[in-house]
Amino acid sequence: MTSRIEQRCIDKGMKMTEQRRVIARVLSEAADHPDVEEVYRRATGIDPKISIATVYRTVRLFEEANILERHDFGDGRARYEESPDEHHDHLIDMQSGKVIEFHSDEIEALQREIARRHGFRLIGHRLELYGVPLGADEPGKG
Repeated sequence: MTSRIEQRCIDKGMKMTEQRRVIARVLSEAADHPDVEEVYRRATGIDPKISIATVYRTVRLFEEANILERHDFGDGRARYEESPDEHHDHLIDMQSGKVIEFHSDEIEALQREIARRHGFRLIGHRLELYGVPLGADEPGKG
């Protein structure tokens, strides 16, 4: 079975080696936003011959082809996700590193309105919210 990312690569006319197919599958199946080291760990679980250099090159190739999006969630690591069909934003738990994807029509409308007030038509944006669970930052709690 062909993974979503693999199919997007094929549709763009990219050469798909077996190692690229494994990396594409790992990224397609990711429910999180893995960094290259984590993609490498998962990929070598499927094919131990895959090198970290191959993972770096493949991730960069997929990013340049707009198949993957790179994120920096403040932890010093580039993290990746499949370029989404529909826009979403991210809420990052600064304690656990968990990333929650969300969409808010109210935030989208507010961003368009702010751009309009300043004489712009919004053509894109990226919103990342950073937080800690409620009560975690209070003395004696969490």
